[in-house]
Amino acid sequence: MLRRDVLRNGLGAGAAVALGGWPLKARAADRPFTFTSWGGVLSETEKNAFTAPFAQMKGITIANTSPTETAKIKAMVEAKHVEWDTVTVGGNVCWQGEREGFLEKLDFAKIPNAKNLERDWVAPTGIATSTGATVIGWSTNAFPADAGPQSWADFWDVKRFPGRRGLYANFTYNYEAALLAAGTPRGEVYPVTPEKIETVFAKLKELKPHIAVWWSAGAQPPQLLSTGELALSSVWTGRVLAAAAEGAPVAHTYRDGIAWANWWVVPKGTPYLDIAHELFNFALTEEAQVKLLPLKTYGPVLQSAAAKASPEEQRIQVMAPDNVKNMLIINEHEVDKYVTTYPDRFTQMKLG
Repeated sequence: MLRRDVLRNGLGAGAAVALGGWPLKARAADRPFTFTSWGGVLSETEKNAFTAPFAQMKGITIANTSPTETAKIKAMVEAKHVEWDTVTVGGNVCWQGEREGFLEKLDFAKIPNAKNLERDWVAPTGIATSTGATVIGWSTNAFPADAGPQSWADFWDVKRFPGRRGLYANFTYNYEAALLAAGTPRGEVYPVTPEKIETVFAKLKELKPHIAVWWSAGAQPPQLLSTGELALSSVWTGRVLAAAAEGAPVAHTYRDGIAWANWWVVPKGTPYLDIAHELFNFALTEEAQVKLLPLKTYGPVLQSAAAKASPEEQRIQVMAPDNVKNMLIINEHEVDKYVTTYPDRFTQMKLG
């Protein structure tokens, strides 16, 4: 049976009307379905490829908001006043949410398209819907576009590549980058062990005098590279691609990049759980995934969609064979282990 939830006659977000016999728990909601993401180019990408087409198809209103904040999800759930219905998060939050009970466990019978995902792109409380990466970016005023650092070992080499650097303010990605800089083979970055943690902190301490900015928002690295405040920085691919497309003096490499996905989760207690499942399934259709390609920021998680990329699109897609072969694919379950075990030590390292 076709399901539609239509807002009619100017009655407002709380006047959701169930058609076709669709018994919506969401009838009681006094707001539209709300999708929350990180903001910037990712939010625009998800809106154009996923939420806007889905809303049009279903005849519903979707409010797109930002930014994502895990603490706010937890607070909403604890207060039993959930205002977000689907949220884009880092993959490790899926495992945190399952462990701490603030995310809905997904009913994969209602998300049949999830069967087409790679095993590492599915968790009990979330699914991956698009791919990106944390890569090395640089100012082309500091280094030529074709002569920047090509590995994390290069990033750590302050003699060959001098200048102020930026790294992400959270432990995520820095664990992987430090181990790769230390010469750890990609296949040995995981599992997390105490010995590897000691190597990570030793490498971070080594580079710390040259780290001018611990960035927390994705827009920061391209901006700081563009203005010359930084010579090099870790940066998210979607952000650096968007900046370069606008003519910013920035460049990057996929070599030694850390590939990851944007994950969707559902806060526990949403009145729109059924719609969330349908949105998840819609985002995993090949038609929706292909819409990511011309946007040239974040790429498909479905291999069948990625295969339809043009040669130009293949050049910038994280999961394109020529790119991903030189990258580390992040293991979010392992990330959850180190971010929950060593947060205080990482904070002390930055401040000490």
